[in-house]
Amino acid sequence: MHKPIIVLGAGPAGGAVALGLIRLGYSVTVIGQARPFDAVEGISERVVEGLRGAGFHRALTAIRTPSARNATWNGESNSANTERLISRRMLDAGIWQDLQDAGAKCVEGRVTGVEQDDTTLNVTYQTDTAPNTTQTIQGAFLVEARGRAAPSARLKRFRGAETVSLLQYWQGPAAEAQSAAVSFEDGWAWMAMTEEGKRYLQLTFDVATANLPPKAELAQFCTQRLLTIPQAAPFMANAEPIGDPHARTSTPILCEEAVGDRWIRVGDAAMAVDPLSGNGIFQAMSSALQAPAVINTLLKYPERIALAKAFHQSRVNALFYRFARIGRDFYQMETQWNERPFWESRHHWPDDIPMHIATTFDEFEVKTMPVVQEGEIIAADVVVTPDQPLGIWHLGGIELAPVVLAVKQRKERQALESCLSDLALAPSQRAAVINWLQGMGLR
Repeated sequence: MHKPIIVLGAGPAGGAVALGLIRLGYSVTVIGQARPFDAVEGISERVVEGLRGAGFHRALTAIRTPSARNATWNGESNSANTERLISRRMLDAGIWQDLQDAGAKCVEGRVTGVEQDDTTLNVTYQTDTAPNTTQTIQGAFLVEARGRAAPSARLKRFRGAETVSLLQYWQGPAAEAQSAAVSFEDGWAWMAMTEEGKRYLQLTFDVATANLPPKAELAQFCTQRLLTIPQAAPFMANAEPIGDPHARTSTPILCEEAVGDRWIRVGDAAMAVDPLSGNGIFQAMSSALQAPAVINTLLKYPERIALAKAFHQSRVNALFYRFARIGRDFYQMETQWNERPFWESRHHWPDDIPMHIATTFDEFEVKTMPVVQEGEIIAADVVVTPDQPLGIWHLGGIELAPVVLAVKQRKERQALESCLSDLALAPSQRAAVINWLQGMGLR
């Protein structure tokens, strides 16, 4: 392939897709731009492992050692957890270097336009070194990974309660790194402090009912609001605000058409969740890690285009609702202000479906669904349950569909091991399968 795959955005999602495509032998051009402001974020060990699994190396050097995290929710405080604080500017710089090390062509610039039809893909951009000159690059496929800033492209979207987060930087003396999440009457706050004394104080409100002041008064508004939160005192002590607050949307958004024949949306450009879940980077990576196989199938196996598109969209949808329900359940734990608009509108969104649905073996079905195999999307028989609607293909390398079919056909009082005798399973595999079945209540 002579024309490259063009990736717009060089954050964790765009970077993960680019690295995955390079491993599949594709030529990749990444167009990205540094964030207009730095941000400190808290991540879990699961995110660290996800970044490592995606092939990042230099980016990992931006991740600090775990620090204390305190949560005050529904009037109760808990300090049992830790998280790692990261500078997004440093993380993104590491990702940029990882991409260059892997062989991607990295263009530091601002995208000004995308023109795409059945035969042509042109991306225009400008760079800081030539801000008045528009350059064009032609590509074979487009990956939209510019996060929430990605243009909507008139695609249908499903939105949650409109939410805004106000970020204010403070600077104080060197201190022990820590972070805290705190609920209050009209929203919640997340605060972080690095060893260098930089403080990151963020307030999240409901857009419709927050009654925010004009932009010129936001700094004073944030400070006054933080002063009413006792848990904010350690983060404000001997510190002063720096610059103006940054307002950014935190509204959950699902793009209901996240893939086409020659384009795909990943990360926050495909679906963005409420930051309350604390899984922003993880969910962005989750949709991105599957994308190289989807793209590879769309480009090389036209007979499986519909299958590949269904695979990506179904997983984007599932990720969105999973994280939305995690947020809903966490919001429901706060009962002090049930009738306040912020809390009332979030206690039952997006639905009342539980995070996990109790399932019996009788409800197991075998269906043909799209799955990933060796860098492409294929159709395979998987086990579908009410709690796993996308299907379970393997358990420790063992295909489960033949196992479930064999058990469903067993005779009355026939032992599990007996009904599995015709399957080509090693003794250790048979033991693992029987243990799994017994966990489903079968004997």
